[in-house]
Amino acid sequence: MTKSRRLFEALNGASSFLKSKGREEAVARILLQHELGLSHAGLLSAMRDEMDEAAFERFWCKVEQHATGIPVQHLTGTEEFYGRTFEVNEDVLIPRPETEELVEETLKLAAELFPDNSPSIADIGTGSGIIAITMKCELPGSRVTATDISEKALAMAKRNAEQLGAKVDFQLGDLAEPIRDRKWDIVLSNPPYIAHEEAADLAVTVHDYEPHSALFADNNGLALYEKMAEQLPPLLNKPGIIGFEIGYQQGAAVESLLKTAFPDGKVYIKKDINSNDRMAFCIIR
Repeated sequence: MTKSRRLFEALNGASSFLKSKGREEAVARILLQHELGLSHAGLLSAMRDEMDEAAFERFWCKVEQHATGIPVQHLTGTEEFYGRTFEVNEDVLIPRPETEELVEETLKLAAELFPDNSPSIADIGTGSGIIAITMKCELPGSRVTATDISEKALAMAKRNAEQLGAKVDFQLGDLAEPIRDRKWDIVLSNPPYIAHEEAADLAVTVHDYEPHSALFADNNGLALYEKMAEQLPPLLNKPGIIGFEIGYQQGAAVESLLKTAFPDGKVYIKKDINSNDRMAFCIIR
């Protein structure tokens, strides 16, 4: 194609190219904004400006990389979550909008159960730190600890916490093992929950570029919920909240695990914006 210097021509050409490769056309705009350091509004107002050769080459290189399957977040190095910008790379799961719904529901429950806004919160399997950091930012008086089995993931989470000014205690270890020395008001987790058998159904951008350790779990994706159901009963205060993100077919199984682990708790499954089972909550009073 002709390497135009006009922004609107560069954008149109990239959008068409991505569409021809079966990718989302909107990614072209995201990549162009990233290259130029512009907001969406800023890009719109600059559409007839010229684009220099070096900037165009960098932009088009990223467009071609995305066409091969590389996630746009790995090309920009960031993703938005709950109104904040988080750094991401191939060592962590890319934040999803569904996880924002887990945070939103937890904040509603926390306002009811902990009106002083200073609960102790544990985030198990923190990855890039989105849950732990967001909870700390939304509830500045809370005390937040986050765990992960991956040193690289924790390094990323620590960078995000520093950039966003969130004081979070990060601990290396498997699931709840690093937090067994105390009790907690709120325990949250978005663990790996995809069954290994479902790997072939994933998009290339997910299967080939996101860490499998953050995606897949044994026993039809339920293994880590089973382990946490064993670990958590002695770790929850009363009142207390447990919140898990789950696979859309796992509602009944995770609900059963939580009811067995907390027979006196109120357990419920909440659907996401697409009407899929996506969150499992247990309230202990």
